[in-house]
Amino acid sequence: MEHGEALRLFGVTLVGATPENAKKMLITIALIVAVLLFSTLFRALLTRSPGKGLTTIRLRFWSRQAVGLLAGSTLVLGIVSIWFDDPTRLTTALGLVTAGIAFALQRVITAIAGYFVILRGKTFNVGDRIVMGGVRGDVIALTFMQTKILEMGQPPAVNTADPAMWLHSRQFTGRIVTVSNDKIFDEPIYNYTYHFPYVWEEIRLPVRYGDDRATVEAILLEAARRHAVKLEQLNSQDHTELERRYGIKAVEIEPKVYWRLTDNWLELTVRFLSPDHDTRLMKDAMSREILARLDQAGIGIASATYEITGLPSLEIARKG
Repeated sequence: MEHGEALRLFGVTLVGATPENAKKMLITIALIVAVLLFSTLFRALLTRSPGKGLTTIRLRFWSRQAVGLLAGSTLVLGIVSIWFDDPTRLTTALGLVTAGIAFALQRVITAIAGYFVILRGKTFNVGDRIVMGGVRGDVIALTFMQTKILEMGQPPAVNTADPAMWLHSRQFTGRIVTVSNDKIFDEPIYNYTYHFPYVWEEIRLPVRYGDDRATVEAILLEAARRHAVKLEQLNSQDHTELERRYGIKAVEIEPKVYWRLTDNWLELTVRFLSPDHDTRLMKDAMSREILARLDQAGIGIASATYEITGLPSLEIARKG
């Protein structure tokens, strides 16, 4: 068989099966195996590295992303260099491939583009608590096309949203939800924890107008100051982030009670700072203390009341 002549099998000419192509195929397989071995070995080293803090987790995350990008770029450049050594053939092939991909893989391309936007725009990081594609939870993995989120429950105000939740608080449901990266182009992404590992929370308490409102306010403030995040717990970096990004002074972190008049009661709302996780435990402890203090003070929680201003006249007829 001469150089460049196609191989024949049982008298049938195999299209493209030339010694040159067979050599390129072997080199391509060797390249793929080498790149996969390298990336697998590197990821294994990252997994076994010491440290369990959030900083270490994020370092591993970004290292895995770098390994994935390096491996993908190496494969693409290597395969192109092996099979398209002639520039004219490369231009024609790229034109055909680009046209086919643009038509058939629109969503895939958009998801991959979303991946790079997430990395470049610092939309979120591994371990961040986000809302993406209607899913609330913590980011546990990010790939070229998908983001994996450890789902958490929803507060009562949005508990009827789709999909419905059986947990009425921000605690994990146990489900891992996979969301396409292209969602960042369709809707806003809410990040609870990227720049500041705390969130503001509040507890609302309806009180009858005839009760001792000042005592109720004092009870709410004391419970919040005892259980919520205190000013001295924040380090200087957190203070700087608050002022630089949000324009919030350190004194504004202290708990504060707000009053609101309604038709039935006076609503007192205590606002306080909470860590991004375990908020439910904090609010549970505060609620127990507030209720116990209200019982000691003889103050009840208000409920809806109705005033009857008139009744229709009644006629009673007696038979016989």
